[in-house]
Amino acid sequence: MQAVVKRNRAPGARIESVDKPAIGKRDVLIEMRHSSICGTDVHIWYWNHWAERRLKQLPIIFGHEACGQVVEVGQDVRSVEVGDLVAAETHIVDEECYQCRTGRMHICRDVKILGVDADGVFAEYISLPEMNARKLPEGLDPKLGSLLEPLGNATFTVLPDECAEGVRDKNVFVAGCGPIGLMAIAILKALGANKVIASELASENVRFGLAKRMGADVVLDASVEPDDLVASVMEETGGNGVDVSLEMSGAPSALGQVFDALTPGGRVSILGLYPDPVTMDVNNAITFKSAMVYGITGRKMFDTWEEMYRILADEDFRSKLSSIISHTLPMREIVDGMELIRSKQSAKVSLVPEW
Repeated sequence: MQAVVKRNRAPGARIESVDKPAIGKRDVLIEMRHSSICGTDVHIWYWNHWAERRLKQLPIIFGHEACGQVVEVGQDVRSVEVGDLVAAETHIVDEECYQCRTGRMHICRDVKILGVDADGVFAEYISLPEMNARKLPEGLDPKLGSLLEPLGNATFTVLPDECAEGVRDKNVFVAGCGPIGLMAIAILKALGANKVIASELASENVRFGLAKRMGADVVLDASVEPDDLVASVMEETGGNGVDVSLEMSGAPSALGQVFDALTPGGRVSILGLYPDPVTMDVNNAITFKSAMVYGITGRKMFDTWEEMYRILADEDFRSKLSSIISHTLPMREIVDGMELIRSKQSAKVSLVPEW
């Protein structure tokens, strides 16, 4: 089969002919229909400091956001059949550690991430454990199927563990309108949030514009002074602050803003990853404010998927999700797709298996 292989600890990768993966008794073989490019893939392609530290073993087929059709199943597979369209859950777990045995598989102690620790989806075929092949909702466009992995991140950020009060009728601040932040805005509106206030650099024309398309009531320019942005959020909420803050940007200044804009007793979810350690006033930001704080990684297996399927039943939501994909390219033009994402000319690029 053809695959995009990262062989060297340097920028770039190349399309090569490699062996088609074999499957075990509990695995499925999937023929790719659509893949999409994530920021993680861009880091690996251009080989930044994160990729240098994170990738332990090369060569590797990278990529992790995908939808495909099941073409072969192992003899013990029961939940999917040949012909099913599936998306990939990217956390490959051991099913044996303490976290897996106590309902927290998404933070498995020995987790392997598809396309980072194990061969990924920029290929004609991929082998996955049965549990990681998630059937698409009936009638869902396979192109949108490739977005279910990041959509799960967004859903989990909006509705983290044990956060029973949800977001209906709440005022919410979303800091950062990358693809997952944009998805979070659409989810919030689908779930009945009252006012959604988003922040993004006004210079990021594509993302800034898409935030409104996703349903944000107000989009603020993140390039202003941090205190001024918080003041704008407070003004939009009548001086009360927001009930929920979602930090999606990974910008240290935004971390302070999501707490400063929070009403006492509110909740913060942090998905953004920071390039270096950050400091903050824990006493006033969290303790005295009685703030609930959730660190978000991946998606809860598999509660988040079920919540996501309920949201995807909304046709308006599907339409919003589709608008995040601005370009569809053949896999042979993946280098152009990487540049579109790196230069921020696109929120999402979809790749089809034309080699």
